[in-house]
Amino acid sequence: MYEIYLKKGEHRRITDGHPWVYANEVARIIGKDKNGSLAAVYSADGNYLGKGFINHASKILVRIFIRDERCDVENIIAERIHIANTHRRELGYDNCYRAVFAEADGLPALIVDKYGDYLAVQILSLGMYLHKKTIVNALAEEFSPKGIYERSDVAVRQKEGLPEETGVLYGDVPKWVEISENGLKMAVNLRCGQKTGYFLDQKENRLALRRYAKGEVLDCFCNSGGFSINAAAVSDHVTAVDASEFALENVRKNASLNGFTNVETVCADVFELLREYKVQSKQFDCIVLDPPAFTKTAHEIQDALRGYTDINALGMKLVKNGGYLVTCSCSHYVSQQMFEKMLSDAVKRSGRQAQCVEVRSQAPDHPTLLCSEETHYLKCFVLRIEDRR
Repeated sequence: MYEIYLKKGEHRRITDGHPWVYANEVARIIGKDKNGSLAAVYSADGNYLGKGFINHASKILVRIFIRDERCDVENIIAERIHIANTHRRELGYDNCYRAVFAEADGLPALIVDKYGDYLAVQILSLGMYLHKKTIVNALAEEFSPKGIYERSDVAVRQKEGLPEETGVLYGDVPKWVEISENGLKMAVNLRCGQKTGYFLDQKENRLALRRYAKGEVLDCFCNSGGFSINAAAVSDHVTAVDASEFALENVRKNASLNGFTNVETVCADVFELLREYKVQSKQFDCIVLDPPAFTKTAHEIQDALRGYTDINALGMKLVKNGGYLVTCSCSHYVSQQMFEKMLSDAVKRSGRQAQCVEVRSQAPDHPTLLCSEETHYLKCFVLRIEDRR
């Protein structure tokens, strides 16, 4: 087994519970084994810190997930999957939820989402990739699913020296899977939908939206319509906007599944459409802004904040007096403090006044590690927008 010795002082973050060992934190490596195998990590003075899979091709050299002396990877993976799923069931999750959330559940780079009788899996590191068969067997034993589909079609795999991969790993998976979310029917495409098919992290924020979604609702960057369909359950009319016609077909499918006739879809660039609405003096009782991540690197944070400020100022101008703006960011590089400061700047630019009535985050089936800010990524603010007094 490889033995990894860190530079002096670099052990503190690991001792506090963070699982990542970066290559530039390492003083020396002793031993030799195959890439993707287990490696033991030690502080500069030789104190054992834990074990994890090593990948010489990645800036994250080791992802620690074992803190004791165990080495039985197959049993540990099965045990962690069972513990993670048990926690979700104890929280009341049943039909659709994130069953395994990578580092937060002690299984770095492994994501498992449950959609009814089917599972979607992302395997994002070399070490987990080499144990794919173990993962599939453990999932089959824990869930007895009708099918398991791999959605490892993400660019981050390139950093691990892995190709993007998709396909059926177990059983059979249909093109569309119907789930139940907040009492509503939703059709999910596990093969082509965003991420693993659907954004499960927003499901409780979508339920919370029903408190604010009255009258005319505008759902921007609507994707497959999670916010739109929840809003349609309580509002007069919903305009769902996305640049993808494929996504809008999914919105219409979901509206039909629930018998909603008050959902209109618009295929457009959200920034351009909001500017057009401003020229037309069009306003809404409630606007939802749930864009994709504006940055996936730390180097682009300022550009991302400018984009967030622009879209939020536009949104604020289009909310009726006393209406609500529900605004989100899913980039962990944009911290909650940065996002809140950005909203203050957007309020000034909009010429409106805003009360923050609720601050939300990702659903409890997406737990965070307090020692790892990377696991806390979703911000959701509910603002009541008024004319300045």
